[in-house]
Amino acid sequence: MAVGAIRPGGRTARVRAAVLRAAGDALVEHGYDHLDLADVARRAEVGKTTVYRRWGTVAGLVADLLTDMAEHSSPRADTGSLIEDLRANARLVQRTLADPRQGALFRAVIVAAACNPAAAEALHRFYAVRIAEWAPCVEQAVQRAELPPGTDACDVVRAVSAPLYYRLLISGDPIDAAAADRAAEAAASAARAGVYAPASRPN
Repeated sequence: MAVGAIRPGGRTARVRAAVLRAAGDALVEHGYDHLDLADVARRAEVGKTTVYRRWGTVAGLVADLLTDMAEHSSPRADTGSLIEDLRANARLVQRTLADPRQGALFRAVIVAAACNPAAAEALHRFYAVRIAEWAPCVEQAVQRAELPPGTDACDVVRAVSAPLYYRLLISGDPIDAAAADRAAEAAASAARAGVYAPASRPN
């Protein structure tokens, strides 16, 4: 059954939710290298056969976990203002990464992606979906003449979250609302200056 076809509240949905929750817990506790489908089944209190039949591999389970995280992420803002839309995006990323469980989960998945091609592919798909969802905020700003024609909407959205992920993975600095707002303002200023519009760049 396709993910979108799962009947809300049905047994299939309940099993998937339990298994993905257990997988997230195990990933946070032990990391990708020690993620084990049998352990996940035990944690979720479902049969091992069910887990192996539906997900098959650890990579398949992590891919579905990322799909689930994307499905449950808050929808993009549509305020009619570039800076307010980007600020909403930054605040969403900030709240996610600052959350003790979600932040640890993203850190574990990113570490896995650095050394496992299947995990990397799943992570790339996850972010491609999220960036594509928020890109219309920038495209609409171009249409309103807030930004130069040709501005790369995806690059602008990436620029918003990049400083926050740097804090999560590299510097360890607080991931707070002030950092989120600065990231949004920096991305908006650069976009207005034509940094993300190749036609506006000097040769």
